[in-house]
Amino acid sequence: MSKDEERHSVSKMSSSLKENLLDRMRNTHQSSEKNRMARSERDIPPPVRRKQTRFEDLPEYKQVLTQKAASEQLGIANPFYRAHQTAAGATTVIDGRKLINFASYDYLGLNRHPHVLSQARDTINAFGISASASRLVAGERPAHAELEERIAAFYGVEASVCFVSGYLTNVAAISCLMGPNDLVVHDEFIHNSALAGIKLSGATRRLFKHNDASDLEHVLRTVAGDYRHILVIVEGIYSMDGDIANLPAIMKLKAEYGFWLMVDEAHSLGILGRRGRGTFEHFGIDPREVDIWMGTLSKTTSSCGGYIAGSAALAAVLKASAGGFVYSVGLAPVLTASAIASLDILESEPERAAALKRNGALFLKLAQEAGLDTGLSGGFSVVPVLVGDSLRAVQLSNDLHAAGVNALPIIHPAVPEGMARLRFFITSEHTEEQIRQTVTLTAEKLKDLTERNFGLASIDIQQMMKMLASR
Repeated sequence: MSKDEERHSVSKMSSSLKENLLDRMRNTHQSSEKNRMARSERDIPPPVRRKQTRFEDLPEYKQVLTQKAASEQLGIANPFYRAHQTAAGATTVIDGRKLINFASYDYLGLNRHPHVLSQARDTINAFGISASASRLVAGERPAHAELEERIAAFYGVEASVCFVSGYLTNVAAISCLMGPNDLVVHDEFIHNSALAGIKLSGATRRLFKHNDASDLEHVLRTVAGDYRHILVIVEGIYSMDGDIANLPAIMKLKAEYGFWLMVDEAHSLGILGRRGRGTFEHFGIDPREVDIWMGTLSKTTSSCGGYIAGSAALAAVLKASAGGFVYSVGLAPVLTASAIASLDILESEPERAAALKRNGALFLKLAQEAGLDTGLSGGFSVVPVLVGDSLRAVQLSNDLHAAGVNALPIIHPAVPEGMARLRFFITSEHTEEQIRQTVTLTAEKLKDLTERNFGLASIDIQQMMKMLASR
């Protein structure tokens, strides 16, 4: 047999093997599909003709239009999606104007720190931008393991796992660990990402009154059902209200009722505790007694992504089974390196966390002295100013923007109507003058709006309905 004939024979054999493999795959799929169709066709009802819903007819879209019409009637500009023309810290630039900025999470001013920028540049030169694959297959880089080791050491636990999004971290972890035979009990003000994770898990969901350990105990005591696992979720610092979870009281309940405890540290890392290590340091609690520490990398660590820290077994389960880890691209190397560099500074420059504490306490003190309603805030990284009326909150934000202060409103449906607010994110970089000026302006502008009864009460409903009908 000639070499050409031999190559042809090998090629023909290879082609035949491929066809056989494809046939077997098709037969398996077709058999499965036939069984599925047979099951679905049993007692099949007659076809029902459906009219496809337009997105324009969705109630969610109509709500957007209603809010827009109300704003237009009162001449309120949209305060959202304004583009920043620089790295936003204690100050920012929007539309060419320099503003005092209370709308960014750069709590310790690390986003432009020379060490962070240097590490980011070096990592881009070595690894480019993207990990380009799931870490499970080809996206693993040395910095991933280093960051996870650093986070675990920071919390004093065995291991941690990093995800590409803080929101995804809660969704992936909760839906991986919990299932239809489980129960999740959470604070009523828990973050939306945790709610999404609970829904995806299929677990039974119960809530307890905000930061009320007695009500949590009542829920646990009256739970009916034989649940496989019970998970309780709280936040270290609550992102909407700025108060701290009563962790010591919850730990006592944990010892009695035997649940897993998950603490969301998104707004606590770098803020609470003498060295900024978080809620456990603030209360002097052994971090190993908390089952799941969750946090984000986009705030104190000036990066992007999220993490879960706890036991080695917990980390192993998440790396093997959490869809948001297994099926997601690995955290970008440059973001990983930036988070590591931020942890370097957090550990070596504790004075940043101390400055943040002073600024938070000053803002809260001045706001309360000015008669502003700061709700439940403890004066740490988040201080809300409750306005009540959503339209009034939006206009207050716009008035402050015109006066040189950037602070964004939180309105319905993010909070119940009547609980609208401006949220001020405090950083270590804010000056005393900036804080005093901002509090004074906020009090003056809100007083003016209140005296003019500006808001929902001044809406002409008939005129608004005409505007909506004309769209």
